[in-house]
Amino acid sequence: MSESGTEIVASLERPTTVSVLIVDDEDVSRNLCRDVVAESGWRTRTASTTEQATEILEQSSIDVVITDLRVPQLGGLELLKRIREAYPQTAVIVLTQYGTIESAVEATRIGAADYVTKPFHISELRAKLDRVVRLLEVNQENRILREQLRTRPGFGGLIGVSPKMQRVYRLVEKVSQHNYPVLILGESGTGKELVARSIHFSGTRRKNPFVPVDCSSLVPTLIESELFGYVKGAFTGAVHSKTGLMQSAGDGTLFLDEIGDLPVDLQAKLLRALQEREVKPVGSNDRISIATRIIAATNRDLDVAVRQGQFRQDLFFRLNVVQIKLPPLRERKSDIPILVNCFLEKFGDSNGNVQTISEDAMARLIGYDWPGNVRELENAVERAVALGSGSMLHVGDLPSNLQHVAGDRMPQSDELLPLEELERRTILRALREAGGDKLAAARLLGIGKTTLYRKLKLYEATSNSQPN
Repeated sequence: MSESGTEIVASLERPTTVSVLIVDDEDVSRNLCRDVVAESGWRTRTASTTEQATEILEQSSIDVVITDLRVPQLGGLELLKRIREAYPQTAVIVLTQYGTIESAVEATRIGAADYVTKPFHISELRAKLDRVVRLLEVNQENRILREQLRTRPGFGGLIGVSPKMQRVYRLVEKVSQHNYPVLILGESGTGKELVARSIHFSGTRRKNPFVPVDCSSLVPTLIESELFGYVKGAFTGAVHSKTGLMQSAGDGTLFLDEIGDLPVDLQAKLLRALQEREVKPVGSNDRISIATRIIAATNRDLDVAVRQGQFRQDLFFRLNVVQIKLPPLRERKSDIPILVNCFLEKFGDSNGNVQTISEDAMARLIGYDWPGNVRELENAVERAVALGSGSMLHVGDLPSNLQHVAGDRMPQSDELLPLEELERRTILRALREAGGDKLAAARLLGIGKTTLYRKLKLYEATSNSQPN
């Protein structure tokens, strides 16, 4: 048997890249946990007090801590708080005695990854430990990918490693070294301006201005003067001459966002300016040469707009020298975890503390179709961070449209269901409304916590027994 604080390195098939610290003053429980960890091929450290555990954490890199809540000295909850503050990347699984689930729920609120009730089955501990380690591995991969994306020149803000995003990166790298026009297509919220900025700032024009123009927000009567400029006295209120955006961009890039909303009469003037590489300010007889690169973007289907006479075909051909089509988020859901983790870092507090997200909440985000794309996802994460409590975000912290699963909907007023099924849906709905807090859900339902735990274990057993 190993003494407290000693290290055991298992020489099994799985790589020993995960280090697990077991904190428990009961020899039987501690050794059982150690054996489960060793069977998985991971390194184990053991401690019987929080003081020993703190010393090990200070001296070694620990990925997962399994701690009893009644461990001597500080206690498991206080140890959990210290780990969350000093070692936020370390996951914690708490062990709790039967009948003291309240403490385990509190530990989960503070930031524990999961909890196991004593006496526990080896299969239960192994399954929860595997789940936590998988989540750690995903988070580590996400951190590496984020760092790679940060260090890739010119790609600031573009996030994603899916095959469709890799194709976008390759196109950006190619067109950034040339000066021909680029047309970026994609739904609202997919990041069209980020792509335009990446093309500009990773290309030969990066030291020159990048001038974005939202064609949909400009007043139609002012678009011409904004793009081409005007001379003093050209119209009422023109007390000074003004340089147009196409000229002020100089040798840089003019980004025409939502080009599909540009009025048809101005499309002809824009086409002339692009073809002749010169602009004529409003009220002037002189033409001014321009060297600006044009990148345009739209969420409209320009082929349809051309057929309907709403967009000039010749301007479409002039802008569509190279086309980059951005995939909607629903077509690259594998990028959602890395996006979520980036947004969690972005919205961390002023002290640099970053919240994590539960597996259930992440699954809910991945399962949603995101009609508003990346922008909607970012807003959802920001809201969850602002309203969430504790260091981990749960399903209850997400926007209300993400908290309900279609399969668990409540029946319509004229729909009859078996009583047991109606009870199950009601309990699961209360649990979602309570943000995963079982005690709060029991209060909402007006039942005892023991009854709720028994029902949930029954549903879990029933789910596990269903054929795949």
